[in-house]
Parts: sequence; structure tokens; C-alpha cells
Amino acid sequence: MASTMNPVQLESSLKQQGPGCLYLVVGEEDLLRDSAVKALTQAVLGSEADAFNFEQFHGDEASGGDIWNSIAAAPVFAARRLVVVKAAEKLNARESERLLECVNNPVESTTVVFVSSKMDGRLKFSQALARSAVVVDCSPLRDAQLPTWISREAELVGLRLEEPAAQLLQEICSASLYSVRRELEKLALYVPPDRAVTAADVYQLRGMEPGASVFDLALAIAEGRRGRALSILARNLEAGEAPLRILGSLAWQYRRIWKVKDLLAQGGREWEAARSLRMDQGKVRPFLNRFSEPHLAQALRLFLDADGRLKGGSSSRPKMVLERVLLALCEGSPSARIEATPTTTIPVKRGTTRTVSNVRTVKSRNRPVR
Repeated sequence: MASTMNPVQLESSLKQQGPGCLYLVVGEEDLLRDSAVKALTQAVLGSEADAFNFEQFHGDEASGGDIWNSIAAAPVFAARRLVVVKAAEKLNARESERLLECVNNPVESTTVVFVSSKMDGRLKFSQALARSAVVVDCSPLRDAQLPTWISREAELVGLRLEEPAAQLLQEICSASLYSVRRELEKLALYVPPDRAVTAADVYQLRGMEPGASVFDLALAIAEGRRGRALSILARNLEAGEAPLRILGSLAWQYRRIWKVKDLLAQGGREWEAARSLRMDQGKVRPFLNRFSEPHLAQALRLFLDADGRLKGGSSSRPKMVLERVLLALCEGSPSARIEATPTTTIPVKRGTTRTVSNVRTVKSRNRPVR
């Protein structure tokens, strides 16, 4: 019967029992997938590359016959060989069915690793893999799992993190584990080994100023401060932050706010909410009251639409996509208010002018609106 484990459990299993014959590394978190494949590669081939006993395929390029021939080949001067099939979900039904034999009856001298972000459970091949393979679950980490993962990664590069630094890394890098690892690697080169990493270190290496985190952005939205929200967005973009990552971090913060509101609605304690939001207990209720249920629902719809626009490439101006999201959220905030913003009067035609700002465009007859 197949078993399911996470990447950390996989590493432990490989150390205790050695590699098996068949694995399915599946999940949307690419760093976890890559880590699992790396652990399997080292367990089968050792620390040195072994080109004679390793072959890699991609599901959208290779045929089932070629993959099968590689699996059936005998190892060269070694006990095992390794075959990795990436993007396994892109194997079409015909090609994948040619591999059913090696799934149902694995070749003892070969470790086969199928890697996929998500398999189609309707296919015979996927069903056979789920029954026979050791499944390595690489789903995105839950909020509660992130602190432990960050601490473990920090230890691997020889870092000690102060709690505010760890919290900041979790907030600004929540959309990508790879981004967290890159920040930790930079910090390991920057921070002397005799002291702990501070929040100021994280801000400095990321090119961000204090007060420009995702929490500050959510607070500006909650207060209806359009100019403040747009300023935070601009500072992050100027620091080189990817638009999709900003969107993902903001969506993560909103999901956390929703969970905390639900926690309190179910009778949870305010100190638990304060700990989750990392803010003073006395400020929790006023902060959460700024986020109504309709506002949170609207936010998730806006995030989904913006995600599609940014990924689909339909917009050539990602900054404008994010600005529209922020302005819509500020407009829908219970505390929304109009902030003074610079305006420019542009003549259009006789008797008509247009006032342009970074918030909205207003048309007026006879005289400009100031």
C-alpha cells in the first residue's frame, strides 16, 4: 500500500531505509518539489554526479516508450539507477498508459520519480501511481507551518533570527518559499555569525524602508488612506519586488485577517488573535472591525481577478493592475476617505477640462475642478 509523507519525512526515510522503486513528488510548492528530488538524487546516486545511471525526461516532450526503455535499463557499475520524469501531468493518456506496467510492477534496480504540480486523478496512470508510489506531498505550507520551516532553513545556513525578523520574513516572503531562502542566504553573508538577525537587517537587504510591509499596506487600506497605500506599493516595486509576489503577500495577509475574525467569532481569546496578528491585544478589535465581511469577500474576488491578469499577460502595466486593486479596496473600506493628491488640469476641448489624479478622473464643464 502506498504511503504519503512530506519532504522532511522523506529525508528521514531515505536515511533510515534507503531509496525505494517508485515515487510521486506532487504539489504546487516548487521549492519543496525540488528539495524532494534533490534528496532522492543524492540517496540513489550519491553526492557525485553519475551520468551513466541517471536520466531525466519532461512529460510534454518524451514518449512513454523512451521513458520505459530507460527504466528497464540495467545500472552501470552501481546498485541502482535513477529516472526522473518532470511535468508528469503533461503526459497524455496514450503515453502514460504505456508506463502502467512499470508502475504496477516496478523495476527493482531503478528508482523512478514522477514530479508534478498536480495530477489528473481521472487517468488510469494517475490512479495507479496513487496506489503504488510513495507520495511526497509538496503542497504550499500552511500559515502555522511557516515559522518552523523558516527556523529550520535559517539553521541550515547558520543564522539565528530574532522573532521580529522571522515574522517580517514570513510576511514579506509568504508568496514564495524560494524568496525566503534567497533572503536567508543573503543574510548569512551580511550578518556576522556572533549576533542574531534583526528586522532592520531584513529591511536593509531587501531595499525596503520600515513601514512598507504587507501589514502596513493592509492597515493603510483599512484606514482608507489611498495615498499611503499607493506609496507603499510604489516603494516595494522600486525595491524590485515582483508584482505577483506583492499580490500574493497581500492576499495572504487578508486570509490571515479572515481566519482571526473567524477565531474570535467562534469564541477565541483576544490574546490568541493578537499573537496571530503580532500586534498589541488592545488594538486587535479596532483593527479587525475595519475589515467587514463584504470587504473581505470583495478583496478575495479582486485578488483572483488581478492574479489572472498578471499571469495571463493581458495587461502590459502590472503596476496599474495593483493600483486598481488598492483603490477599489480603499474605496470599499469603512474608513475610506479622500486624501489630498496632486492634480493636473488637461484641456480637452473648448468649454471642457479634465482633472487627472492618481485616484480618479473627473469631468467638468466650464471650469476645472481643483
